Amino acid sequence: MKLVIATPLYPPEIGGPATYAKLLMEGLPAKGVAVNLVKFDDVRHLPKLVRHLAYFFRVRRALKKADAVLTLDPVSTGLPACLAAWSLDKPLIVKIVGDYAWEQGRQRFGVTASLDEFVTMKQVPMRVRFLQSVQSRVARHAQIIIVPSEYLKTIVATWGIGEEKIEVVHNAVVIEAVGAVPAAVEKLPRPLVVTAGRLVPWKHIEGVIDAIALMAGKKTSLAVVGEGPDREVLERHAAEQLPGRTVFTGLLSHADTLATIQMADVFVLNSSYEGLSHLLIEALSLGVPIITTRAGGNLKVITNDDNGLLVPVGDTSALAAALTRIFSDEALRARLVLRAVESSSHFSIDAMLARTVEIVHAHV
Repeated sequence: MKLVIATPLYPPEIGGPATYAKLLMEGLPAKGVAVNLVKFDDVRHLPKLVRHLAYFFRVRRALKKADAVLTLDPVSTGLPACLAAWSLDKPLIVKIVGDYAWEQGRQRFGVTASLDEFVTMKQVPMRVRFLQSVQSRVARHAQIIIVPSEYLKTIVATWGIGEEKIEVVHNAVVIEAVGAVPAAVEKLPRPLVVTAGRLVPWKHIEGVIDAIALMAGKKTSLAVVGEGPDREVLERHAAEQLPGRTVFTGLLSHADTLATIQMADVFVLNSSYEGLSHLLIEALSLGVPIITTRAGGNLKVITNDDNGLLVPVGDTSALAAALTRIFSDEALRARLVLRAVESSSHFSIDAMLARTVEIVHAHV
C-alpha cells in the first residue's frame, strides 16, 4: 500500500502533528505501508490562498501514485488534501487533534467560550463559522477519521459526524534524544517548575505564574518553553508576580524541550483544553512529577494520585496546593515518578502504528 501523508508541521518544527508525522514516516514502511510525505512548510513562504493552491497541486501529484491520503489536520492541509482526493476519486483519511475553528476563534476572532461551550453555540463570528464549515465538510468527505482520545471523538461528533466513522488511536511518543537545557534555565534557583506549549489563552500559563506566587515558604522558579501571541503579556505578568524567578525560553528544539522538562522538579500543564498531549506522555517517559488539569484527553494520560496529580480547570489555589504537596512530600514524589515511567508504556509506538495500519487497510 502507498499512502500520502499531508502534514502541517514536521521536525524541526515542534508540535503534536510534527511528532506524529515523523513517527508515521519512519514506522509505517516496516508495517508494509510506503509513505510519501507532503509538508505544508514547503509552501508556507507563499502568499495566503496561493500557498493552499500550491499545496493542493503537490498533494494531488503525490496522490496520483498512491492509494490514499492521510491528512493531519482538517483545514490547512485538510482542505487541499480533500480536494485532491475528490478530484482523483481516492480515499481520504483525516487525523483530527483539535477543533481548528475554535482555536482560531480564541486566538484571532474574539471567541472567549471554552471548547465544550463553543460546540453548542449558534452565533459565532462569520470567519469562525467559515472555518467550522470547512472542517466539518472535510470530515464528512473522509472515509474515516482518527482522533487521539474519546474526548475528541465526542467533539468531532458534534460537527454532525457519526461516531461509527470516528476511530480512537492514542498518540505515542519516542524519546530519541535529550538535548541541552538553556543556560538561563540552569541558573534559576530550585525548586523549578516547567511548563511548555503554545503561549495561547487555553494553556493558562498565567495561572501557573499565579499559583507559584501564591505558594508560601521556599521561593519557586518557573521556566516557560514555547512561543505564541500571549508571550509579551505573560512576560509582563511574570515580572510582576515572580521577579527574577522566571525564564521564557521561546521555541526550543524537541530535544532541548525534553531536556528542560527532565530538569524540572515538577512539570505543569494547566490547559483548559487538550486532545491528547504529547508533552504529558513525554513527561511520563522522562520520569518527571506531573500536575495537570481535569481537561479533555489529560484524563486518559494521568490518573490522580497515581502517576500524577489532577486539579480542576482554572483553580489557581488547587494548583498551588498541589505544587506545595509535591515539594513537601518526598514519598509522594518517588511514587509519582515510578508510576509515571510505568504508565508511559501504555502509549507505545508499535500499538499506535499497528492500529493505524489496521484502520487504513480497512478503509482503502
